[in-house]
Amino acid sequence: MKRILYFCMLILSFQSIEAQEKYIDSLYKVADVKTEIYAEKESEQLIIDIYQPVNSEKKRPLILFMHGGGFSGGSPKNHQEVKFAKIAASKGYTVGLISYRLIRKGKENGFGCDFEASGKLKTFQFAAEDFMDVVKFMKDHAEKFNINSDKIIVGGSSAGAEAVLNAVYNPDLMFENPEKYAEIKFSAVMSLAGAIVDVRYLNEKQAVPGIFFHGTDDNLVPYATAPHHYCENSKPGYLILDGSKSIVEKLHNLGTSYLFYSYEGARHEISGMPFNELPQVFDFLSSVVFKNNKIQSHIYK
Repeated sequence: MKRILYFCMLILSFQSIEAQEKYIDSLYKVADVKTEIYAEKESEQLIIDIYQPVNSEKKRPLILFMHGGGFSGGSPKNHQEVKFAKIAASKGYTVGLISYRLIRKGKENGFGCDFEASGKLKTFQFAAEDFMDVVKFMKDHAEKFNINSDKIIVGGSSAGAEAVLNAVYNPDLMFENPEKYAEIKFSAVMSLAGAIVDVRYLNEKQAVPGIFFHGTDDNLVPYATAPHHYCENSKPGYLILDGSKSIVEKLHNLGTSYLFYSYEGARHEISGMPFNELPQVFDFLSSVVFKNNKIQSHIYK
């Protein structure tokens, strides 16, 4: 009788494991973080912290994420993003958290209305270049890191989101030679309170499926189309940006998948990692990236 009971429990255990789904459920232990230098620029070593699942498949999808901080602060070692990286790695992803040049660090006029618009554009371009260079680094070392370079998911928070979104959706505005990165293809992009320079340049070629989180009353990065930091047009830093709502409207018209969370009355705090919504994020990625389904979903919170 005990043997029969044991056998039944073993069968149920196997059924439970089979019911779990890779890229959605936490199936793996996470290896110790590995730090790699992906570039040296202006005497600064730029690093990526890599989190990998243990004993998973040999060619894993890759998630790359850039931290926020107004291009003057922040770190890939902040606890929220490290927690996110470990969650994603436990589901079967390889995850890289990226450092990049913080060219506004220590500058008196920061990244607000007293910093000229041309300088803001240059800052976006520097960060977008760093981002694409780390993507290229990981793609070039795909075998070393056991990644599937055809499944690259990217994201960022606040300033990091601006860098990533501009690189993905506005490459012609960011790079002198966009063809340098022509071989790189993205499967999806995730933005926490981000924006781009000009949504009109987003066309079918760049229309990557997107996941967006934004507060409707964001006081720094516009929710729709408005001046960055809501600067008056007389200020040096007056620069119109297209936020999540404007990007999603364009993706909708292009027939591209998206998952958009709008937080009524929320401000820039929505740039924090949305842990409560991560199950829906990973469901979306599984459905759109791996099963090629189309989803266009706008959720109001």
